[in-house]
Amino acid sequence: MRTRQLAWLIPATVLAAVAAVAWQLNHPPGLHTVDRLFWPTTAPPNTPVKVSFLGVATVLLDDGETALLTDGFFSRPDKMTVFLGKVAPDVQAIAQGLQRAHIAPAGSREGSTLAAVIPLHSHYDHAMDAPEVARRTGALLLGSSSTLMVGKGWGLEAHQMQLAQLRRPYHFGRFTVTLYPAQHTPTGFTGGVIDQPLVPPARATAYQEGQSYAMHITHEGRTLLITSTAGFVPNALQGVKADVVLLGIGALGPRSEEHKEAYWNETVAMVGARRVTPIHWDDFWIPSTLPMQPLPPPLDDFESSMAFLQRQGAAQGVDVRIPAAWTPMDVWDGLKR
Repeated sequence: MRTRQLAWLIPATVLAAVAAVAWQLNHPPGLHTVDRLFWPTTAPPNTPVKVSFLGVATVLLDDGETALLTDGFFSRPDKMTVFLGKVAPDVQAIAQGLQRAHIAPAGSREGSTLAAVIPLHSHYDHAMDAPEVARRTGALLLGSSSTLMVGKGWGLEAHQMQLAQLRRPYHFGRFTVTLYPAQHTPTGFTGGVIDQPLVPPARATAYQEGQSYAMHITHEGRTLLITSTAGFVPNALQGVKADVVLLGIGALGPRSEEHKEAYWNETVAMVGARRVTPIHWDDFWIPSTLPMQPLPPPLDDFESSMAFLQRQGAAQGVDVRIPAAWTPMDVWDGLKR
């Protein structure tokens, strides 16, 4: 009798656990508890540098003449495709994303010129679309050897790709970009390199991390740091200063308090930031045409991440603002220079 009971109980327990996870994945936390933290206004037309959050860790910087883009991820395949199938750039979604962000195609004389697209590491939700973005806009694809393998697999011309060097300043118009070593949040997807051209469609896991970067930007006295993931290399940002940090918090929630504090200290505190704007918190399995919502548990814990950021901000006098999606912001507004 006991054996029969166990034979029934084990699969029932497994089924219940699977059902619980499935329910969580389809019931993300809401944003009502952090409504007051959302960026309140759109940047005025005369803002010297406009910064727009386009989802995940895709960020557009535009000074009216030159534009830069991190990652350039617009395809956003659904979770079933990611878990069970293969992923590939959705050229229609990319075209629509570029148009919505007012990123001009190659050869256009209207608006700013996209000088570079810079994936901050090589997972599919960061680097997969970047070669097509570069092809459509004429931008330089600047990234790690793994990212360049993504470019080669997509057939991007060699003259549009450049291997990034750590701690070397790159100049694009009035922007200066310097890349510092970073590391992905410690998860099962951390590490690995892409050592041959990656031709899509491919498994999402084929897009290995490669070299991760923390990206530092200066523009006529304004300083900004962008991180794409909640990992870090100890002391990598020693001596770097940034007034504002666009802080990647993907998968930060489930990490220990010790990890969260170390991440804050190695990024926000070390650079002397006075404002933090979290990115990479949204569910990247839903189309960007829908309202953003936090990544669901058990993959992340948005509420825990935001509670931590607010505690640290209050204790250290750092302003915490959530970015309004697809909306140009003056992220330095109100900060004395």
